[in-house]
Amino acid sequence: MRNKRKLGRPTDQRKAMLRAMVTYLLENGSIRTTVTRAKEVQAITDKMITLGKKGGLANYRQALAFITKEDVAHKLFTETAPKYESRNGGYTRIIRTGPRRGDAAEMCIIELV
Repeated sequence: MRNKRKLGRPTDQRKAMLRAMVTYLLENGSIRTTVTRAKEVQAITDKMITLGKKGGLANYRQALAFITKEDVAHKLFTETAPKYESRNGGYTRIIRTGPRRGDAAEMCIIELV
């Protein structure tokens, strides 16, 4: 990824926010957020699911280094990733829901397909 979106935050805060959002998405299946955040989360989530499909200890540890909850990483490798075994990418869907009331930011729902 060459030009990452900075999302108006310093690097450490941005990474922490994205880690939390990816973990929550893998745990619950969907998130309501802004479109720009969803696009960043989508790229990372697809990479995590690809790690889960590959399997193996090294990939599990790599996913665990990013995902903040160990039980979510375990669920990724045992339940979530096997569902997408026949699918080559595109594990998430972004559905736009219109502007937010306060600041008119474009909102969406990102969910696992």
